Amino acid sequence: MFSERALQIGESPTLAIDKKAKELINQGKKVINFGVGEPDFDTPEYIKEAAINALRLGKTKYTPVGGIPELRKKIAEYLTQRTGVNYEDQEVVVTCGAKHGLYNIFQVILNPGDEVIIPVPYWVSYVEQVKLAGGVPILVPTEENFKLAPDKLINYLNKRTKAIIINSPSNPTGVVYSFDELKSLGRLLKDREILIIADEIYERIYFSEKPISFVAANPELKEKTFIVNGFSKSHSMTGWRLGYVAASRQYAAKLIDLQSHQTSNPTSFAQWGALAALTIEDNSVEKMVQEFKKRRDFVVSRLQELKLKVIEPAGAFYVFPRIDTCFGKKHSGKIINTSTDFAEIMLEYYLVAMVPGIAFGDDRFIRLSYALSLADLKEGLNRLETFLKNLE
Repeated sequence: MFSERALQIGESPTLAIDKKAKELINQGKKVINFGVGEPDFDTPEYIKEAAINALRLGKTKYTPVGGIPELRKKIAEYLTQRTGVNYEDQEVVVTCGAKHGLYNIFQVILNPGDEVIIPVPYWVSYVEQVKLAGGVPILVPTEENFKLAPDKLINYLNKRTKAIIINSPSNPTGVVYSFDELKSLGRLLKDREILIIADEIYERIYFSEKPISFVAANPELKEKTFIVNGFSKSHSMTGWRLGYVAASRQYAAKLIDLQSHQTSNPTSFAQWGALAALTIEDNSVEKMVQEFKKRRDFVVSRLQELKLKVIEPAGAFYVFPRIDTCFGKKHSGKIINTSTDFAEIMLEYYLVAMVPGIAFGDDRFIRLSYALSLADLKEGLNRLETFLKNLE
């Protein structure tokens, strides 16, 4: 006797692929897992030590629902420095991961039938979370560079449009919006009653120009903007489940009200680790990003050698090559008609896990994470080359 909401939900495709890959690994098979969306680096020691010290000091009780005051204050200071716009601690809500923060936003702002603009390709959970809140996902195609153009966006805006999601750096493409591009989108949204959800979880992982926050480009839209961020990607703290939302006071207060009936506070001692992540800031993040850049350069070069069209990512740790040139071809008697066919054959015959592009709204592509060792990247792409050579 499931609810209609429950019947709408499918398993996260990225987590499903990761689950299958780990099952094969547990069987003793050498799987190259391009599907995983987490850094392969350990959490920096100073962060772990801060959490361990919090445990030893008995900081294991309930905290305020919106997070410990010290962490909210530090996040506000960080955002003020990053955006050039003043943020107060009362405008920050600490959540159980950035995904949790996004879920809470949709629950707080959406009424049945409200529309949310989601640029394609998109992170897999946006659509499901909007639907769970009673909203209607409006999938808007992007340009060849995977970015949303204001002259195309305007055709999708109407009285039912409640919010728009802007994800920069992007999952799955790794593209980063420039200041001017964000400014152009801001001009279009400025005089409309539309909220902006700026998913900036990958803002610390970039390879050339530093990503600009949507609020930095459009300070006049601060009151209508939710900044979503966290510690999972930047500090390799995926299992810690700590994120945050920055919003105007009235929205922040309502997010806390919802969270008080939902998860209550994020894990107490993990918050002290997050505080250390923002306070001490050694060179761990920079070292990780330098390694990601080496891997990105290798993967992009190798994909180009394999004649797969790919846009070089400017941030995050994903690449989104186009594979529809393989459609209509056969492998082991199976015809490849979709990105799912492509991914299933790669996993079954070559023990390479990757996420089909359809999970992100575009069946012409496949997503590869390069958050794995250079040796595994080489092996995985060699297997991909063998697969492509065996197509009929």
